Amino acid sequence: MTEEHGEDTPQTLISHLLELRNRLLKAVIAVLVVFLCLFYFSRELYTLVARPLMDVMPAGTQMIATGVASPFLAPFKLTLYLSIFGAMPFILHQAWAFVAPGLYKHEKRLAVPLLVSSVLLFYAGAAFAYFVVFPLMFQFFTTVAPEGVAVTTDISSYLDFVLALFLAFGFAFELPIAIVLLVTTGLVTVEKLSASRAYVVVGCFVVGMLLTPPDIVSQTLLAVPMWLLFEIGLLFGRAVERRKDEDPAPEADSD
Repeated sequence: MTEEHGEDTPQTLISHLLELRNRLLKAVIAVLVVFLCLFYFSRELYTLVARPLMDVMPAGTQMIATGVASPFLAPFKLTLYLSIFGAMPFILHQAWAFVAPGLYKHEKRLAVPLLVSSVLLFYAGAAFAYFVVFPLMFQFFTTVAPEGVAVTTDISSYLDFVLALFLAFGFAFELPIAIVLLVTTGLVTVEKLSASRAYVVVGCFVVGMLLTPPDIVSQTLLAVPMWLLFEIGLLFGRAVERRKDEDPAPEADSD
């Protein structure tokens, strides 16, 4: 029996590695397909992303490219990032298909809503940054320029700046998911989080201060949604706690 077990274990490990390779390959192909579909429109996509700044730039000014290859590399980089964002549902599906066989049934019931909601919340955070925060932020930046200073932003610097903000707001909107995961794993309870509400509100405004221009409007635009998302996370956390109390001891999935 020992000999037979010794032959099965390497084979099982190899099969898992092969499946992981296939899942990763499918994810890369999905990103490549989306990239090829979007690359023809890369210049238009960059113009769309730069629109919040260009709409508030002073008359007679424009964005510039200080690098030799920047006119090509900036739209290329943006298209690549958008391809990853666009293919994220398929990438997460591949990750789910790889780990699902090893999960309990109650974990599968929780994982699917978390995966779907995490993608939607990330997209919502990025959309909130683009449609609400960017116009106010760039309006502030362009109006406080010292006299005699022309606002001519480099296209590569602008892209790096907005990509960082897209990621920051996208991850900030994942707060309800983080709360649900913390409650599910037992690292914290809803009661403890509720008791720390005052500290959380202050933390939201600190995050808003760090990620937005130094004006109360922009800080509030990030802090208030984060606080509301915290409260939503508490509601879902209570639902998770009630389900944990009602469900029997977990049993491994026999499928």
